Amino acid sequence: MRPTRRLRELLILVMGCVVAALLSPHLMADDLRIGIIGLDTSHSEQFTLRLNDPANPNHIPGARVVAAYPGGSPDIEESKTRIDGFTATVRDKFGVRIVGSVAEACKDVDAVLLLSLEGRPRLEQMKQIIAAGKPVFMDKPVAASLKDVVEIYKLAAAAQVPVFSASAVRWYPGVLEVANAEPTPARGVISYGPAHVLPFHPDLFFYGIHPTEALFTVMGPGCLSVVRTTTPSESVVTGVWAGGRTGTLQAIHEGAMSYKLIRFGDKQITEQKSEGDYTPMLREIVKFFQSKQPPVSPKQTLEIYAFMAAAEESKNRDGGRVTLREVMVKAGAPEAWLPEDGKVKHEAPKSVPKGLPKPGGS
Repeated sequence: MRPTRRLRELLILVMGCVVAALLSPHLMADDLRIGIIGLDTSHSEQFTLRLNDPANPNHIPGARVVAAYPGGSPDIEESKTRIDGFTATVRDKFGVRIVGSVAEACKDVDAVLLLSLEGRPRLEQMKQIIAAGKPVFMDKPVAASLKDVVEIYKLAAAAQVPVFSASAVRWYPGVLEVANAEPTPARGVISYGPAHVLPFHPDLFFYGIHPTEALFTVMGPGCLSVVRTTTPSESVVTGVWAGGRTGTLQAIHEGAMSYKLIRFGDKQITEQKSEGDYTPMLREIVKFFQSKQPPVSPKQTLEIYAFMAAAEESKNRDGGRVTLREVMVKAGAPEAWLPEDGKVKHEAPKSVPKGLPKPGGS
């Protein structure tokens, strides 16, 4: 019996849906399979949204979250009160399989997103990920001490497992605009932003990483030493870079909060005009999982964490100068990863040029 016209239309519609589903990013054979460790942070939801939902305007093709281990920290309020909600979202909304251990999250996947809210479990978690041989992106903070950060990178290097960590602000359009404002290195930079403190961590490791990474994105590597002034509402950390350049971090602990960079260059002063979101960083993460080449080197990331650790030590010394080399040596870093000795040659400023701007702009 010949099918009716209506039946033929239904058959065509069903076949079209089947073909569309087979071509969907959810089912593409070359999609990387991602495992998440840590469902106690909003990043687990936001990253999965961008990877698993092709209808999302910020969708990033090429990878999909397929498994996740919730983890969690029962002695940290931000972790224990949010983990159930994020676990339910990634499971029920995005079809992620929830597993019971780090080892299970590393099984049958191509790469790992380590998103645990805090840094204390990270070293043990990374030992298992490295043993599985999976490339991994480590969300902030890499660990709860510079010693653990160094140990993680040493273990990854010894096992030749690709690792990468960064703050999303590194790829904010406004930050990149400031970083590329002039072809010559910035003479100085001020970076300010929120610096909420997380228990059991150096006080810049949790949220202070964001304005710190913005500072290093513009200044580049080469910080030698820091001094710090601390009050309950803010901390001001001034770093001296090789060549006599300066970078200042204004870490806001209380009060009005926003992110911004101000760059002092050879020919102009450039201020950040816009921020951004997670999407550009997650695009870099997928590229890293595909190529195994990190966009930010281990040495660069270690310098950023050494800057924050040296700032913590300066606070403990009532604002005394601390070199990054000192804290890196204390943390057990290999010689190849160490910064310079931090000795700065002080020179008098050059003569004042003509044509200086007048106060009041007139």
